[in-house]
Amino acid sequence: MNLQFTNKKALSFMEILQNFSLKNYNTFGIEAKAKAFVAVHSIAELKSVLEQNASEKKFILGGGSNMLLTQDVDALVIHIDLKGKEIIQEDEDFVWIEAQAGENWHELVLWAIDQNFGGLENMSLIPGNVGTTPVQNIGAYGTEIKDTFISCEAMNIASQEMQTFSNAECKFGYRESIFKNEIKGEYIITSVVFKLTKRNHKINTSYGDILGELAKNNISTPGLKDVSNAVIAIRQSKLPDPKELGNSGSFFKNPIISKTEFEKIHAKFPEIKFFEVSDTEVKVPAGWLIEQAGLKGKRFGDAGIHKNQALVLVNYGHATGQEILDVSKKVQQTVFEIFGIKIEAEVNII
Repeated sequence: MNLQFTNKKALSFMEILQNFSLKNYNTFGIEAKAKAFVAVHSIAELKSVLEQNASEKKFILGGGSNMLLTQDVDALVIHIDLKGKEIIQEDEDFVWIEAQAGENWHELVLWAIDQNFGGLENMSLIPGNVGTTPVQNIGAYGTEIKDTFISCEAMNIASQEMQTFSNAECKFGYRESIFKNEIKGEYIITSVVFKLTKRNHKINTSYGDILGELAKNNISTPGLKDVSNAVIAIRQSKLPDPKELGNSGSFFKNPIISKTEFEKIHAKFPEIKFFEVSDTEVKVPAGWLIEQAGLKGKRFGDAGIHKNQALVLVNYGHATGQEILDVSKKVQQTVFEIFGIKIEAEVNII
């Protein structure tokens, strides 16, 4: 099927490809086929594809970094490849930047740091594209998207109408948003606006190993680039490069449990790691639970748990999505049997 666009300002030609391999479009490197596939590079193209394929089942694909394909995709896969970023507003203290959904997240973070714009540096090297960051409310090392997110533009799949979602309207939670719940599958995010600092940056070094990494480099008063470099070094020491070893980053969420439940577990396992998140709840690091369960570095055929970071499941070469899913279920079952704590997948299972 071919689509021809005649907009003189942006003449383009797109072909809908049949039985298309998605191996290079998911960071696990899973071999799965799309019934049909098309990449869109503008709002006009996206609108046309949706209009002309209204009756087709659709699957929206961004950077492919937060999903596990366990089967072929019996749908029209629409790859969101909108590019561009710009400053849309600024004052003495802040700058508002709008990034298109197809922009690589890490490249956007590095660009912001080069401009001396603060707020994203702790989320360096997170895989994926800008458009999917609000869906998961991605976060790392003490920061989350919601901390700098102002709004996003999204297209209604059914009507092709554009809608703006504010921070409050997105209903952000821990790896949660309205896009994963109430309106899941109804909208395609096309761009995101962030509010970043131009001066008086809030340097956050309190989480994880950042301070230790900075100390190794004799940095006592870190700037944005220093924090970013520390995060990159930490992540590279623990997380495999998806180009070399298929993975989707952290596969599991850190479970949040009640203090009452935690106290019972703490009595049995006094060495358990935890972070208080409220007066009534505690977050337990899933990676610690998996490691203590003796699963870190375990391999089951070509699927396994990474040797440096127990949160990460990996494809050693030719694992199927189902084999990786089976490993994830084994991890969940083992952790529950030992600690009585349920850990949930952060990755979308397709």
